Amino acid sequence: MREPHTLRLCGMDGVPEPHSGWTFLTNHARVLAAIADNHNARIRDIAAHCRLTDRAVQKIITDLEQDGYLSHTREGRSNTYRIDPGKILRHPAEAGLGLTVASLLSLLAHDEAGRTPPSDDGGAGA
Repeated sequence: MREPHTLRLCGMDGVPEPHSGWTFLTNHARVLAAIADNHNARIRDIAAHCRLTDRAVQKIITDLEQDGYLSHTREGRSNTYRIDPGKILRHPAEAGLGLTVASLLSLLAHDEAGRTPPSDDGGAGA
């Protein structure tokens, strides 16, 4: 059985906690998924959600925009992001299969929907 998922976003000083080793999802995928959840998210909020710095998120957004995965429109002091769901994933292994941004986001959304929050009884069954 899976342990309840708990995510600590930041240390006490507001800076994302460092981690070592590798991860299954790239930071680019995490940022894209965060934007898919909220097209009007601020960079600061995306950074906190993804456990990255604001500067790292800005760089990732620039990368995604330059390659056509993402665009934004300025609305007052905020941005509204638009994801191109039909864009083929960048890695040659995925591109050869025709996997799209929509398929990646669908997989990530399905995973999040399957998670259950910890119960108030500390995980003890009834």
